[in-house]
Formats: sequence, structure tokens, C-alpha cells
Amino acid sequence: MDPASYDRWYETPRGRWIGHREATLILESLEPRPAESLLDVGCGTGFFTRALAASVDGRVVGVDINPEWLEYARRHDEGRVAYTVGDAGALPYADASFDLVTSITAICFIPDEAAAVREILRVTRRRFAIGLLNRHSLLWWQKGRDGGRGGYRGAHWHTVREARSLFLGLSVRNLRVRTAIQLPGGSLLARSLERVWPSSFPTGAFLLVTGDVSERVR
Repeated sequence: MDPASYDRWYETPRGRWIGHREATLILESLEPRPAESLLDVGCGTGFFTRALAASVDGRVVGVDINPEWLEYARRHDEGRVAYTVGDAGALPYADASFDLVTSITAICFIPDEAAAVREILRVTRRRFAIGLLNRHSLLWWQKGRDGGRGGYRGAHWHTVREARSLFLGLSVRNLRVRTAIQLPGGSLLARSLERVWPSSFPTGAFLLVTGDVSERVR
């Protein structure tokens, strides 16, 4: 998929609803404080980077390994975000460089996901939020089986247990897993259900793992 097609999907009614719901959950979990900085790892077209930047006062940076997608992100940003080429497994930043660090489903496509998680924690000063695809969801049945379809081809879909296991032995606290997008179709029923279905239920297509780094990581 090319970057323009990826972003156009978020302009559809279904894509707009899903993007807004996921961004809202991320911001609720991060709880940005005044003047805090944010890094978005595997930012791609910058869709979520731009959405989060609207609620973050400090420096906002998007990093991705694909120069073509980053160039697209730069062309569609109003100068609020700085974009840098970089590998999630070896981020070009010093320890605790950013107050908040996010990565939205990028890890699902990274072979060495453990290295990417360690790097995210290394550059985080306060809180991180990592978005994953949920193996125990309706969307997996629709798009994830047999290697995946479309933009989901080749993705690793995590269970809640697998998501938590990514942080075993690492110095994090307040680890929390929430889900969103219970019914991925975007219908009126899906939107109504989303408003009442607890995010603590492990059935949504979008898994969000959040936590705080401890002194030992810093």
C-alpha cells in the first residue's frame, strides 16, 4: 500500500471513526502534561502523529524507517511535527529523550519486536503507549487469518497475554492493556456498542499497552 492510499482510508466514514476512537484512547492513556514532548515510533504517514500533536504542547517527532512515507508525512504537516528517518530497533535518541513515546501498530510488522520495545522504553522519560493488533478480535477473523489481507498482510496479531509478555523483566510500572474497536465495520451498532463496552474487555481489534518507565530504565 502506498502512503496516499493509507491516509485516504482515514478519510472514509469508517476510517475517520476508527482513527478518532484510537487516537482518543491513546490520549486518555497518555494524559499529556503541559510542555511535554512526544515521539511517535514507526509513524508512517504521520496520521496519528498529527492527531496526537494537537493535544501535546511540547516537541513532537515522528520517526520511521521508510523515507518515502516520511516525505509524504512532511508534505501533509503544517510544521508542527519534525520527521526523522530511523530504525525502531536502534532509535537515534539519547536515553529518556521524550516524556511520552507512542508506537501505533508498527511493532506488528517488526521482526525483532522485543528490541523495538526495549528502545521505546529507553527513550521514554515518563509514559509509553504501544498499539497492537488483537488476535482475539473480530477483525482478525476478517483480515488477519492466513497471513493477512491488504494492509494487514504479514502483521503479527498479539493476544493480551503476548502483549503483556513483551514487558517481562523490564522496569515498567502501572502496565495496563485496553482495547477498542469491538466491531470494526463502523456501523451505527458498532459506534453505539463502543460507547458502552468497557475498554478493559480483551475483545477489541486495537490493543493499547500503556505504562510508566521506572527509575531503573532511566
